[in-house]
Amino acid sequence: MPELHIDSRSDEAFRDRREAGELLGARLSGLWDEHAVVLGIPRGGMVIAHHLARGIDGELDVVLSRKLRTPGYPELAMGSVAETGQVFLNEDVLRGLDIREADIEAEKQAQLAEIARRSDLIRENAPRIPLGGRTVVVTDDGVATGATMQAALWAARREDPAGLIVALPVASEEALNRLSRDADDTCCLRVPRLFGAVGQFYERFAEVADDEVLRLLKEDRLRGGVQAESPER
Repeated sequence: MPELHIDSRSDEAFRDRREAGELLGARLSGLWDEHAVVLGIPRGGMVIAHHLARGIDGELDVVLSRKLRTPGYPELAMGSVAETGQVFLNEDVLRGLDIREADIEAEKQAQLAEIARRSDLIRENAPRIPLGGRTVVVTDDGVATGATMQAALWAARREDPAGLIVALPVASEEALNRLSRDADDTCCLRVPRLFGAVGQFYERFAEVADDEVLRLLKEDRLRGGVQAESPER
């Protein structure tokens, strides 16, 4: 039975993504001996994933999924697409705005092209870590609609992990409840009663560049050769 853990209803802002990732790592320290794989959603989610992975002695990798932008409302997600081509559609948005099938397909192809670009850039430097039989933690810097995270979960589940965990610093309750149905365990540090946008819950929320994602992945590959000291229980 999937489990959902909400630590707080606080709307307090995190200092930055590093603090949020470190807090998640401390919260999930029980995974220290699981040899887990932590998947971050680029780009901001990779900073969270990097610090979370350090906190549980896990391996870091990237999961490539993209939001499908709604025609005329680019900040609104009408769905998402995973690297595998799987599509999640937000039926409420589609019904409310009467969006054409051709518009969905055009946006899907545009986002798959961006996924391919990122894959070519990243995989040359950091080969994909197989997920079969592993404990997998999927994270981002926050979730408003959950569309991109939904696609990421579908992509990870296809590889038959031993366990699939959603770990988030902050999320809307509606999205979190929906996502928890596709994970074995879901943990969120803060679920504010009023949720606008992810950025409002960070004092510093600068854009993360592709070069930073590559740097974090390379740094983690180097760390993998050194056994870290287990935290005290």
